[in-house]
Amino acid sequence: MDNIRSDDRPHASADPAIYFDGQSSRKLSVTVTLGDRLEISEAGLGPVRWAYADVRRADSPPGLLRLTCQSAAQLARLEIRDPALAAQVEKRCAMLDAHQVGRGGLARIIGWSIAATVSIVLLALFAIPLAADRLAPLVPQSLERKLGEVSEAQIKSVFGDRVCDNAAGQAAYDKLLGELREAAGLDAAVESHVLETAVPNAFTLPGGKVYLFSGLLAESADEIAGVLAHEFGHLKHRDNMRGMIYNGGTSFLIGLLFGDVTGSSALIFASRSVITSSYSREAERGADDFSIAMMHKLGRPTKAMGELLFRVTGREGDKSLTILASHPLTEDRLKQMREADIAPSGPPLLTDTEWKALKTICSAKS
Repeated sequence: MDNIRSDDRPHASADPAIYFDGQSSRKLSVTVTLGDRLEISEAGLGPVRWAYADVRRADSPPGLLRLTCQSAAQLARLEIRDPALAAQVEKRCAMLDAHQVGRGGLARIIGWSIAATVSIVLLALFAIPLAADRLAPLVPQSLERKLGEVSEAQIKSVFGDRVCDNAAGQAAYDKLLGELREAAGLDAAVESHVLETAVPNAFTLPGGKVYLFSGLLAESADEIAGVLAHEFGHLKHRDNMRGMIYNGGTSFLIGLLFGDVTGSSALIFASRSVITSSYSREAERGADDFSIAMMHKLGRPTKAMGELLFRVTGREGDKSLTILASHPLTEDRLKQMREADIAPSGPPLLTDTEWKALKTICSAKS
């Protein structure tokens, strides 16, 4: 008695199939036999054998079964038009559709998508901040100054470009800056200007330039000194450069690595972050500590800056462009400024006359 099932018997194609060996562009008319393996044979040539577990379906039009084999040449293809043979191939090849979406491959695609999403999140949370911390101190000063120039253009495009230069007010401001620079150990290359705008804010730009907005000129020279000392702390620690790398993201990092930054859209994006982004808690704490140390060195009170920020908090309905946007205020920071306060032991940074002149630095020249 014949105990061999019909599905187990070798099955040959009734019509020739088409085979591409993946090594040449020749189109071969072949015979396909299904035994213990899928066998492809041509008159005068030895057979090509594909293990059923390695056979995969490739995209094809209706009425055509196109096959590839994972153990064959990458471009090798077998095309079968015989419906009976195609049906037998589909029965024998259990992994025929393992790589197809909806036929076992969907879970793999979903898994890779989840893995990619997690990778992006980890990159944003850990890799980019770490890279920013490591790269910021290594950026050459010449490049940082170029970045600062682009950032300066962004600042002026938002707030206007009216730099205040009343002679008496500028003289008072220069005096204040000189005392602060000396206390901070910064050279004369560090610049600072007053920009005429009612917005109460101050910005440190990469490369050593600080802008104080006239909206902050209110009560006392000690307030302004505390703010400028805080900004000098960001400058000294290169916090702004670190923030530009972080907010510019991977495209900005690639630009830094390959030198393509001064004309790239990544630079424009990063420079705009000077306006819209805030410093980290660690950066703010470091700048506060620096400001407190400087005010102590000058023998002036430290709570003045905290009082200024507190007033800004109370009167500003929209804080999106105030100093609180780029310098988030917390109760802990206010408490630190108050607790570190000392009775004045040094001379006033400006005389009453000089302070009045500084407050009017944006008025027309006399």
